[in-house]
Amino acid sequence: MKRLLQIKVAAVVFFVFFSGECLPQGNRTQTSIEGDKWYINGAITNPGSPAEGLLMNVRMVNAVFEDRGEGWKKQVDAFDPEENTQAFINHIPEYVGLGVNAFVISLQGGLPGYEGAINTAFEPDGSLRKTYLDRVQKVINAADQQGAVIILSCFYQRQRDHDFALENKQAIISAVRNTANWIAEEGFTNVVLEIANEYPHGGYRGWPDSDWLVSEAGQVELMEAAKAVHSDLLVSTSGLGNGEFPEALATAADFLLIHFNNTALEDYEEKITSLKKYSKPIVCNEDDKIGKEGAAALAYSVLNGAAWGFMESGVNQDIPFIFEGQKDDPEVYKMFKSMTTPGFQLDRELLEQASITITYPNDGSVLMEGNSVTVQLSHLFQDASAASRLVLRVNEKEIPVENNQKKVVWEPEAAGPYYLRMLVYDEEGQRLYQSAPVDIEISPLVE
Repeated sequence: MKRLLQIKVAAVVFFVFFSGECLPQGNRTQTSIEGDKWYINGAITNPGSPAEGLLMNVRMVNAVFEDRGEGWKKQVDAFDPEENTQAFINHIPEYVGLGVNAFVISLQGGLPGYEGAINTAFEPDGSLRKTYLDRVQKVINAADQQGAVIILSCFYQRQRDHDFALENKQAIISAVRNTANWIAEEGFTNVVLEIANEYPHGGYRGWPDSDWLVSEAGQVELMEAAKAVHSDLLVSTSGLGNGEFPEALATAADFLLIHFNNTALEDYEEKITSLKKYSKPIVCNEDDKIGKEGAAALAYSVLNGAAWGFMESGVNQDIPFIFEGQKDDPEVYKMFKSMTTPGFQLDRELLEQASITITYPNDGSVLMEGNSVTVQLSHLFQDASAASRLVLRVNEKEIPVENNQKKVVWEPEAAGPYYLRMLVYDEEGQRLYQSAPVDIEISPLVE
């Protein structure tokens, strides 16, 4: 009888393999939440380490990038979406070995280092594009094989004003429902859903029914639309870089997605502590601090009870996209490995890294033309042993700032997009360190 059973099993395996049929691959890694902790395959993440129960992640949204408008041709000589995705997949085992539990992948990507990219997995009516999903599926399956989670983001604010943009509110809702249904049909159990990247971002003002889309009520409606299709799916949406998450969303979401791009290291504890009352996992899934400052940001986040997400814009997100594991940023990945290692004890002096952050305005702020802008900053652990000078860079223009200032007034010359960054130079003009960029819009006056 036992011999007969073995033959039958072998016959089934033979049929599945040689007939070309494939069993769902996304069912090895099971992701779940218990209280405010993450579990993978029934075991708490990163056991015995400072990051126990946290979902440590890296933003790799352009691992599945394409540009249907072919704007990439002005940036690089050649770009192959399939080769780009495979280059990332090749390094997934290394990232996981360094302590990464999850990767953020987007169905509309992120800023690739230039404006105007047409990069979306959706048709204008909200239906899904198979060629785009095929790349996403490859990433999901590769992560699944390594016991890693995918935070799958639906919407990115810049995907507007082109022929393939979502055409109306119903299309936006359909896009979410179709995505949730696809996850269910494919049997992916290592995927959680992010409705929108930085949902209040000013870039969504160019979308249809934008007042609804950027509202808390609109985001709740979209989360509910996903859950109506796939009730077991863990769903959230993400806020701006100030580390805040409103109560209406915190109540509706399965986990709390925050960004720390515009958050000073000194404020991490306050931001995280304010969200613990909801007793749900707190996940930063975007912080673009790099090097020793990025390593300190990771540690501050973990020590205060929130998972941390690394966005290495100039390497992983700007074309040509580079995925080389630890080489992406040795300081940050050393800290990833340390904070996810059982028994690791952090030397607190590692947290005292020179850091400068623009805390206002935030990424996505829309400000009115004709008004001055008071740029606020936090400048921690300045190196007093060497003379330095501070400047505010606005696009390509540099404005000198006194080193002890916490505010600087800037007068926008005209309406349009602006990128703000604080830079610290030494006496010889060599850049010592810099803030993460802040992406804002000066809105024209309406006569």
